[in-house]
Amino acid sequence: MKIRYMLLHAYGMGGTIRTVVNQANAMAEAGHDVEIVSAIRRRKSPQFEIDERIRVSALVDQRDGVEPDSLARKVWRRARGKIVPYGEFAAQYFTERVEGAVIDYVSGLRDGILVTTRPALNLISARRAGPGVIRVAQEHMNLGAYHEAVREQIARHYGGFDTVAVLTETSRREYNELIPGTPVVRVPNAVHMGHRKHSDQSEPIVIAVGRLVPQKGFDMLIKAFNIIAHEYPEWQVRIFGTGVLKDKLQARIDAAELGDRIKLMGRSNTIHEELARSSIYALSSRIEGLPMAMIEAMGHALPVVAFDCPTGPADVLTPGVDGVLVPPRKVEALAEALAQVMSDRDARLRMGAAAAETAHDYTPEVVMPLWENLFRALTAGEPISDGHHASH
Repeated sequence: MKIRYMLLHAYGMGGTIRTVVNQANAMAEAGHDVEIVSAIRRRKSPQFEIDERIRVSALVDQRDGVEPDSLARKVWRRARGKIVPYGEFAAQYFTERVEGAVIDYVSGLRDGILVTTRPALNLISARRAGPGVIRVAQEHMNLGAYHEAVREQIARHYGGFDTVAVLTETSRREYNELIPGTPVVRVPNAVHMGHRKHSDQSEPIVIAVGRLVPQKGFDMLIKAFNIIAHEYPEWQVRIFGTGVLKDKLQARIDAAELGDRIKLMGRSNTIHEELARSSIYALSSRIEGLPMAMIEAMGHALPVVAFDCPTGPADVLTPGVDGVLVPPRKVEALAEALAQVMSDRDARLRMGAAAAETAHDYTPEVVMPLWENLFRALTAGEPISDGHHASH
């Protein structure tokens, strides 16, 4: 099969890029003809390892004279394209030049499978992809996270897809309601679990991983730990990641006088070792798609304490079995749940073992055949019923 994956910036970092590269690598390994197309290029080399059999190309090379984000937004307002709606998280990248290059590319296709990976690219594919192309939209965020203008365009144009693939059962139901008549299938992202060392629950460490941005809610995690820190003086919180809120989060930590207990660790090249030596994974997000970092932590036999935010945690966790869910944004409830798990090592060991079992459902060995089966069915012209070719 000929499979083309289109990303905004295949040369960058981020969860969507990583998971799409993993998919492309698996399809190339299975013997398919695979290409990765990047709408823009701002780096010399990809940040993730790409199978040498995969062709990688960029439509607009921006390595020279890349504008800062604030200037990019001003440029976008003056020279924006016509399809990508205001409110799309990456709208400022889709100047008239970039949008035009993507339109020219997709409209010139005549065969194969085109997999687009965010609303901006999905909408261009739905409206402009050439005849004979099998169009697959991937959605890596939940519907409610999008601006109303984006949801309106999804409702209007996603009917042009052969199928829409989402990460969770909750998202599948939401998209079914919005675009009735269009097949919506659930295929979770895959997480490599090979040679994962399990936590022995000996270190009093709560770990969290993610970009330091409002979505991840680390401000609420700091507040929650501050409530219970005096009762558990041996415990500490380590937050791994970088982002625009670093200074504000550090100021919160300093104001709480917890600088020796809550640490912003930055980016780590040994995150799996850090997960293995921790005892609890905390997810304090306001919204999620499918929380990959949480699933990776579960692969290290870490119990999870999480907000039941839309969407993701509740689609993965079984409360009381492999983790604890508390109402979204309820800081006191998060503090109480953390204290409950921190105080009971036997429960952590039991839930951690169950978490490792749950994580197995997200390994490439389970997930990648779902993609291959879906693509084969689409290529053969078989009807795609909701979840039929992509459930487990």
